[in-house]
Amino acid sequence: MLSENIKTIRKSKGLSQQELAIKLNVVRQTVSKWEQGLSVPDSNLLISISEVLETPVSTLLGETVIETEVDNVKAISEKLEVINLQLAQRKTTRRKFVYWLLISLCVVIAAIFVALIVLNSPYFGWDYSSSETAVVGVGFHAFEWLFIRLAPIIFIGAIIGIFLTWKKM
Repeated sequence: MLSENIKTIRKSKGLSQQELAIKLNVVRQTVSKWEQGLSVPDSNLLISISEVLETPVSTLLGETVIETEVDNVKAISEKLEVINLQLAQRKTTRRKFVYWLLISLCVVIAAIFVALIVLNSPYFGWDYSSSETAVVGVGFHAFEWLFIRLAPIIFIGAIIGIFLTWKKM
């Protein structure tokens, strides 16, 4: 009777064997043995069990407890609420990360444009007669050509992304 009552009340409270064991400072196997009727908790543990399960000792030792469906639904809904809160927090964190990443991208693009303007862009005045400087010149020319054409598109996309993520925060 005790073993069945511990199991039924534990389940109605939405606790696993592991969770009950942690609250009682015992191992899960001990709880399993109690529920299988292979061992019996001592009087101190019986009092602790009644406190954790919020049930009088007399109920644990008394007649069979009928499992209530309402408690199961309540326990499941409470666990789902915790999961939903964790997912919402994770989504907010991810959105903040994307927001700051897009801002950083805009800053980097603006800084490169400023650097090209300040350097007076040796794009057209590069000396290609020397083979060593010709290779560097071609590499710089390719970077600048690609950057000048793609950066505005990426910059506008990042601004739109910043606006959309900021609006949802």
